[in-house]
Amino acid sequence: MFGRKKGNRKGNEKQINKRSARKYGQTRLKHSTMGKNSCRLAIIALCLLVVSIMIAFMMRGKTLGFVGGMGILSMVLASLGIRAALKGFRERERNYITCKIGVAANIVMLLELIVIFFGGLFK
Repeated sequence: MFGRKKGNRKGNEKQINKRSARKYGQTRLKHSTMGKNSCRLAIIALCLLVVSIMIAFMMRGKTLGFVGGMGILSMVLASLGIRAALKGFRERERNYITCKIGVAANIVMLLELIVIFFGGLFK
């Protein structure tokens, strides 16, 4: 008559346990989805760059079109990674560290590829 229902007490205990596991009773923030995608695109662009350098080294420079195509594809992926990271900053209540890493990695990758591209044009 004066007691609580058992179902409500269990629900309240779960809430208390969840709050005690977090820092200052706040929820843990998830990483931004687009930030994760940006980091993935940076890794793929880096792998393509490494593979194209290895192919050029193994074939002794006889695969100019193939390596150039992979370089341009890496540039496109890096620019898409920058765009994805900037979209990730728009997500609310998320951890933006992946966005920051993605922007930095993709900008560095894009600048390196642009320098390599123009170095090949004016050589």
